[in-house]
Amino acid sequence: MPALETTELYRFFHAGDDEVVALRGVALTLNEGEFTALRGPSGSGKSTLLSCLAGIDEPDGGAVSIGGERMTRRPEPERARLRARHFGILMQSGNLFGHLTVRANLRLQMELSGRGKPTEIDDLLGNLGLDGLADTLPAHLSGGEAARAGLAVALSAKPPVLLCDEPTAEVDAATEQLVIDRLIEDCRRGAAVLVVTHSPALAARADRVVDIRDGSIVHG
Repeated sequence: MPALETTELYRFFHAGDDEVVALRGVALTLNEGEFTALRGPSGSGKSTLLSCLAGIDEPDGGAVSIGGERMTRRPEPERARLRARHFGILMQSGNLFGHLTVRANLRLQMELSGRGKPTEIDDLLGNLGLDGLADTLPAHLSGGEAARAGLAVALSAKPPVLLCDEPTAEVDAATEQLVIDRLIEDCRRGAAVLVVTHSPALAARADRVVDIRDGSIVHG
């Protein structure tokens, strides 16, 4: 069953007199319980697509629907409400509040969404190879640890849709498998998971691989 659907997404950016087409009529459906990997070279539109799906950025054409409700062309407070209800989001940066410990970041996400149990925090962090780091401030985490802590925040409220941008960057092979296992576990509880990745190991375990080039879906 579709958890998220898009119709003909377009996104344009302007640099001086030049117009850059970041998305060209992207149509994508994410199904409940499905693990989808999104691949493409730098500048292909992957991160722009994630931002439009989550309602962080507005497309110039087309629409995004989440849980049967339209996300696009709504006031930001309404998009924020839909994000809190439906999404867990891991972007390439800005996933953690720097003045809060990892544990406090997860607690805040649970409070905002109204889902998740604080008693599950230590187990979730352990599943992602972050044992002993719950009471650490983000500034004291490595790049890979910060990315996994951000993923823990995204997962903490058990969202219906999980969007992740390179969740296995800066990790070794063993830790990457921990992260992939945790994402697959989320799919098994019914979540729709979309992961932007350059990792062959992650793509190999996805249910579906979608390729994007020059803002257009070319496979998947």
